[in-house]
Parts: sequence; structure tokens; C-alpha cells
Amino acid sequence: MLRSTVTENGAVQGYPGSDARITVYKGIPYAAPTSGENRWRAPQPVENWEGVRKCYEFGPITMQKIPGEDPNAFYSKEWHVDPEVPMGEDSLRVNIWTPAKSVGEKLPVMIWIFGGAFKEGYAHEMEFDGERIASRGVILVSVAYRVNAFGFLAHPEITAEDPENPTNFGLLDQLAGFKWVKRNIANFGGDPDNITIFGQSAGGGSVYAQLASPKSVGAFEKAIIQSAGGINFVYPKSGARARRNELAAAEQLGKKFFEEYLGVKTLAEARKLDAWFIEQKFLESGMMLGPVADGKFLLEDPSVAAANDRLQKVPFMIGNTTDEFMMVPTGDTVAEINEWIKANFPEGAAEEYMEIVKNIAGDDPVAYKKAASISSFQLATQLGLEKYADQGRNPYYYIFSPTIPGDNAGAFHSADLWFEFETLMKCWRPFDGHHFDLARKMCNYWTNFAKKGNPNGNDADGTPMPEWTPFTAESRQNIQFFDEISMSSAPEYDAKRKFLLDLNLKELGLK
Repeated sequence: MLRSTVTENGAVQGYPGSDARITVYKGIPYAAPTSGENRWRAPQPVENWEGVRKCYEFGPITMQKIPGEDPNAFYSKEWHVDPEVPMGEDSLRVNIWTPAKSVGEKLPVMIWIFGGAFKEGYAHEMEFDGERIASRGVILVSVAYRVNAFGFLAHPEITAEDPENPTNFGLLDQLAGFKWVKRNIANFGGDPDNITIFGQSAGGGSVYAQLASPKSVGAFEKAIIQSAGGINFVYPKSGARARRNELAAAEQLGKKFFEEYLGVKTLAEARKLDAWFIEQKFLESGMMLGPVADGKFLLEDPSVAAANDRLQKVPFMIGNTTDEFMMVPTGDTVAEINEWIKANFPEGAAEEYMEIVKNIAGDDPVAYKKAASISSFQLATQLGLEKYADQGRNPYYYIFSPTIPGDNAGAFHSADLWFEFETLMKCWRPFDGHHFDLARKMCNYWTNFAKKGNPNGNDADGTPMPEWTPFTAESRQNIQFFDEISMSSAPEYDAKRKFLLDLNLKELGLK
């Protein structure tokens, strides 16, 4: 087994995983610490080290609120279970699970980008264990990146210091990680020309942003977008806007953060502050930060790039769970639901939407409320699919909705992570045999896609898995990861979805 190897910065030593056929390397630096003068800068090169670096422990997580500090938070019972996990600014590390026995095997590579609303999350959460992926002959790399104020703050002084990299430091971290993998993964048995990036939620949004960025061209060959992407759905009057900040507005928000929350006026002063103080003030501010259309890394919002066929032309998978972020009208009568529609849609559009909902549901209040409700992530994905089909991209589209035991959360946002990594045994939920069967097959599909750009293949016993056909204009297919796996025709481009797509294209300035 490949227990020791070298990187461009020095020698490293891994250790056997719980599956002794896998070697695990934890916490390899791919960029310098981001404290002091490196705070709010593009990632800087790592200094070389002497001797052999023993990569037995994960690096500290990037600055964020303490994971699991609130025991009542939903994800505290899922995987944010360790409030004592180390945290700091020397956190730009990669973790590698490799089944290689020697260098030069040219195994396919998957690079994982974690989610967390661009404000939290980390690369070595318990559900991201890479052993089951690696057991299928694929190297798994997870990449840490900066989040919240450390990853996505903008400020006029930051722009003036480095106009080519004025913000989006978290995305720049990810890209630096991809490039590190390109340069080094052959020494871990990987193929630098067969890299798939994948992520979920903010991680999926990151994949989407990387697909939209001119700086990322050539950094990877395939992509998987989970619970993100598509044409971001927004209610024009609700305040739930798409993430499409322009740099000038983001800079002014950064000035406000410096002056009103940090109590400083200059970048030099802010860089001298304690990192935990900055994090606490960020939490106090209630700000939501994320990717910025800065004219450098992102020329435009990824939704705009997608609608205009300006994403990278690489094979990709995309999908969502069914019970994530449902937008359900308030009220129980048709009149009350209509008042909610009027409050959330512009004049003219509200009346048109009410007519569409009535045509679907009639005057029955229960059916009317269901017809007026929107699964925001699923809708965004399906709106994007209309464009992808027109563009001939032919992605593989999935919907995840098995029964999930343990509570009444349903197929909640992130529930699919336990399955694609095949890490159900780490979860508190009382999964049974059919869940483990589904997880094994989903992990097969994901790794097959990484190997050859096509998720299809045989199960472990040699029998063919259900065939997953791509979504095209001619064959509008999606695979359903329910309690059983089956193919289904995606909903036709009906009046409701056509209306919502047109409304969002107008909101994005595309109609």
C-alpha cells in the first residue's frame, strides 16, 4: 500500500484506514496560513518542510461558529457533534483517501467541497469519510476553504491591494486546492487528467461557481452539483434574493462590518484583530455572505452564466432531495393563500400565478395550497434543466426521497450525504437493509461517473444496476433514489414552471 509518498513541499506519511486496503492522509497543507497579512488575501504558497510529515490528524477547521454548541440545532444530532473540534487560520488543508498501492496507477479522483451556507461546515465532517469511495478504486480528496467573513468579505482596501483577487477567497481556496491536486495527485496514485469536483448545498453552489469562473477552466474534467445550481428561484418581493452581489455593494457592506462591528477603519487594523473576535462580531451582525460577482473570479451570477450557456462544457450530474426548503403559503383558505401570493409576487404576476394555481387545483383549499407551494431547490434545478436541455448539455438528473427513519424530517436537506459516501453506519438513525442497499448503489453511481463520465454499471454482485439515462430535450428523464431505484419522466414544461422560469429570468435581467 502507498503509505508514504512525496508532495511538492515535502514527504508525507499516511496510515491504514479501518479498511487496511486504503491509505489515509490527513491535513496536508495546500496553502499557507491565512492569519495576519494573509487574512483576506488569495491563498499563498506553502513553505517546504524538512523530513517526513506524519499526516495522521485533520487540520483545524476554518473559522466559524462552534459546531454542535447548540445541542438543539438540527445538524448537531447529525454530524456537528464535537464542539471541541480544533479551529483556526492554519486550516487550508486537503485530506486524501487512496486505494493505490504505488504511484502512477492513474486512478480517477473526486474532490469534495463541503456545504454550510458559506458560513460554516468543514471538510472532515463524519459523514464525509472517504473509505467507501476509495474502496471502489477512486481517490477521494476533501478540501478545506474559508467561509463567512474570512472567505467572502469585500472592502475597498482589499480591492486596492489586489485588484485581481478582491474577494471570493473561499472560492479561490477551492481552486488552489484543485490545482494542488492536479500537480500532486499522481504521487498518490491518481490521474491528474480525470478529476471530478462535487459538493452539496453551498458546496454544490461552489461547484456551480467554479463552472462559471474563467479562472477555473482546465482545473477539473467533470462535476456533480447537489442541492444547488440551476436557475436560482426568488420571490421578487420576499427578500429571498439570489446571491448576485456586485463588488461595489459588497465593498460597502465590508466597510460597514469594519466600522460598525469590528470598530476599525483600515484593513491593517482589521488584520491585527483576533480571529475569534471577528467571528463573534460576524455572528452578531447577522450578515449572510457568499460568492460575489467581482468581475474577476465571477464575471456574473452563475444563474446568469447558466441561462446564457456560459458554464464550462464538462459532463455533470445534478439533483436534489424532496424535502428541502419548501416555500409553503400561509393561510388555510383560498382567500388567505391568495393574500400570501399577492404579498410575494409583483402586481400582475400575482394574478397570473393565482390563475395557474386555480387551473391546477380548483377551489379545494388543501389542493390549492399544495399547488401554490414550491420546493425551491428542486424548482431551481428543474428550471436549470430547461436551459441545459436547450443547450444540449444532457446532464444526469436525480431526485432523492427515500423514507428516512428517526424523526419526521423526511428527505431533509443533506440527507443524501450519508448515502453517497456510504457512511450510514456512523449515523444515529435506525437505517435498515434497504437503506444500506440504496447507499451502496448510490456510491456506485457517483464513483462510476467519476471514472468515465457515465454513472451506470454493475452492483457489487455483478448484476446491472437500474440504467440511469441523461436528461435531454427528447428524453426528459431523472432517476429516483426512493426506497427503490427507478427511472421517471421529469414533469413536462407546464404552465406553472414556465411562469416561474420567465419570472426568474426577468429578475436576473435576462428577459
